Amino acid sequence: MKDLPSKIHIIGSVGSGKTTFAKKLSIQTGIQHYELDNMVWERVEGSRDKRRSVEDRDEHLVKILQLDKWIIEGVHHTWVKDSLDQADFIIFLDTPYGKRNYRIIKRFIRQKLGIEKANYTPTFKMFFNMFKWNAYFENKSKPEILKLLNHYGDKVVICKNNADLKNFIEMELRQ
Repeated sequence: MKDLPSKIHIIGSVGSGKTTFAKKLSIQTGIQHYELDNMVWERVEGSRDKRRSVEDRDEHLVKILQLDKWIIEGVHHTWVKDSLDQADFIIFLDTPYGKRNYRIIKRFIRQKLGIEKANYTPTFKMFFNMFKWNAYFENKSKPEILKLLNHYGDKVVICKNNADLKNFIEMELRQ
């Protein structure tokens, strides 16, 4: 039996399914997952989130990377090189643009109805920003990420849909 990967980095746009997949993977493997957004933002209960300093953000990442096992997920790619270098697998969720937009709408409605928890206050400004961020990702970040990931060869897994994710779990985690 093959050893389970113990360090997994998941990257993708808003609405790509990163957090949902990281949570499921965490449950299946027993490995704690961490959101990069929670390293960038200090979550302040009942108030607006406060952006951490670069030093504080990087310190949070370093502490996680010192652990024996982790699942890290987020859209960030310009300051996470150490995570990418140390990962056993890098999973790029390349979900279609339209599907991500649909998920943004669905998530916003669910959050406003109190059905889904949010790490932030789901305002209309945040809602519209997510569409901007999704478009920016598609046109600017995605090509940068694909170029960056070329360096990591066989440890990169590109998943475009749930079937790809299921195949990854079956092939890599259950052998």
